[in-house]
Amino acid sequence: MTRRTRLIAALDTQSRDQAEAWVSAFGSDVDAIKLGLEFTYSCGFDAVKTVSAGRTLFLDLKLHDIPNTVAHGLKSLAHVQPALTTIHAAGGTEMISRAKEALQEAFPDALRRPKLLAVTVLTSMDAAGLSEIGVSASPQEQVLRLGKLAIRAGADGLVCSAKEIAPLRDALGDAPELVVPGIRPAGSASDDQKRIMTPTEAAQAGADWIVVGRPITRAANPVHAARAIMEELASA
Repeated sequence: MTRRTRLIAALDTQSRDQAEAWVSAFGSDVDAIKLGLEFTYSCGFDAVKTVSAGRTLFLDLKLHDIPNTVAHGLKSLAHVQPALTTIHAAGGTEMISRAKEALQEAFPDALRRPKLLAVTVLTSMDAAGLSEIGVSASPQEQVLRLGKLAIRAGADGLVCSAKEIAPLRDALGDAPELVVPGIRPAGSASDDQKRIMTPTEAAQAGADWIVVGRPITRAANPVHAARAIMEELASA
């Protein structure tokens, strides 16, 4: 199938003014914006709603709790209207299925319902990090295990590193939405990311969305940095 890989700019800031300035400057130079824990905890949901007005919003809160708590948490998103939102796949089948049911109840119109994405293994983790928390599987093995579980439980897609896109596509096909953080344009610092790829590599592997934060927001000219990535994706 023909797939256009789209760009999400991660606006990881505690400043509402800074987030609004970025959103205003980007125009059509990004496909969506991501607001996560840092912004939401600092500024609140009203600020999330205001900053994201008129934009495609990836609300990345990575919920992980008992099923009832996660379900009620997701129902509270009805007035924010994100296009994509996240829970942790490690929460298990019941948590994921209850999360999907909660979104169906909160958003009766399927066209306006957020896509439920299950986070597999954080891109800041490698085999040593997994071993430290008692997981003997390799990152790819754990991503596949959690990815299969999450899709069976009702998730619409997954958050994974670019290195796991191809094996997930082989295992699950084209239907799941794959959102890929840990993207670093050639020559960028890896920061705290361990399992990374360039935008072109991620697009060619089959990502639906790539998430890019610091290489855009810390660039001398964030708009030019975002535009360069969009151009790279268009020619990938």
